[in-house]
Amino acid sequence: MALPLASQTDKTWLTDPVHRRWLAQDALRLFEVFRASLGDKPGFHVLDYDGAPLPDTVQELHTTTRLVHSYALGKAAGVTGCDEIIDQGMRYLQSHHHDKDNGGYLWALDGDAVHDSRKLAYGHVFVLLAGSSAKLAGHPDADAVIDDVTAKLDQHYWEDGPGLFADEWNRDWTPFSTYRGMNANMHGVEALLGAFEATGREVYLSKAGRILDFFMGQMAPDYDWRLPEHYTSDWEVDPEYSGNPMFRPAGTTPGHSFELARLQLQHWDLSGRPDGKAVDTARAVAGTALADAWRADGGLAYTLNFDGTPAIPDRYWWPVCEAIGVYASLLKIGGTTEDEAAYRKLWQFAEGHFVDHAKGGWFPELGEDGKPTARQFHGKPDIYHALQADLFPLTDGISRYFEALPNLAALTAANP
Repeated sequence: MALPLASQTDKTWLTDPVHRRWLAQDALRLFEVFRASLGDKPGFHVLDYDGAPLPDTVQELHTTTRLVHSYALGKAAGVTGCDEIIDQGMRYLQSHHHDKDNGGYLWALDGDAVHDSRKLAYGHVFVLLAGSSAKLAGHPDADAVIDDVTAKLDQHYWEDGPGLFADEWNRDWTPFSTYRGMNANMHGVEALLGAFEATGREVYLSKAGRILDFFMGQMAPDYDWRLPEHYTSDWEVDPEYSGNPMFRPAGTTPGHSFELARLQLQHWDLSGRPDGKAVDTARAVAGTALADAWRADGGLAYTLNFDGTPAIPDRYWWPVCEAIGVYASLLKIGGTTEDEAAYRKLWQFAEGHFVDHAKGGWFPELGEDGKPTARQFHGKPDIYHALQADLFPLTDGISRYFEALPNLAALTAANP
């Protein structure tokens, strides 16, 4: 029998024992479902709705790294059996994704063959996140991975003038394009903060701050708290850019606004909570994204035009997860009644539409009828977004999650 999402009377869900037990239960089900990613070959399976492996054997770099990161979080939360997946992912990073001829990490593999040889900043920052999370989980190869990918990020991607990451190269490090974008830099902030927490090296915190200064300090106020995604090689906004409709869609992506707003709060916390506009900016960016993107029938439109009107109205799971993360962070530092209302609204929609109560895990997208569909995504593509939506609200703080996670099994067994 499914647990209720929360009590009916508690003033704040973050401290509601019923809600906390529900979060722990959903996280444990995610860990159980995604154990099927582990096969008898070097890499991982991508899973269908029923948790069985899909026939597609292509494995992308973010799949490998997100599984390492997620099961490292699981180990920190007392989940048993996480080491097998962490170990498999770390081996695969070094045996297959790592380009032994040219250095760096290949984007996609199919068995032992290279499927996509591009060197993407997006992928490399996820390698840094995986290495940092593996270090926090005590993995013996973590330092070598951190040092290797840091050197490649510094050598090929970091542009010290603007203080931002360039995006992409060919396998031999010749130019692939002149594209510059927010997405790789946003996940770069995530990885840099993780690396700072794992190593204590101030350079990671400093670089994360420079990226945030550009997007949250300059772009956000200049564009009415909406974040342009796409840029020219000299970091001018490219309003006409329209690339892959899933990964580089035109306009703005509210899910990224939520994500970068939470990372702004994490950086502010790790920096000693200095006086300034960090909290106000995070709330303005998140609030604008929620107001613009929330559909009348619930859920968040995937992309918006620059005036905040919906461009791609499709509803995916990950923007809701990222919105949950930032509103949980805002509530932990003295949130408003509006923050509480947003947090509840997001969870009520997620629990009612995205969570697979029958088999565990989350459905990745909804059709116009509000039911799961499979137009852009096949199966359940990753554990990462939903897991963090479950776990981050369970900690007291807004950074150093590995140090603050409760034991999930004990929390699930507790009698509210």
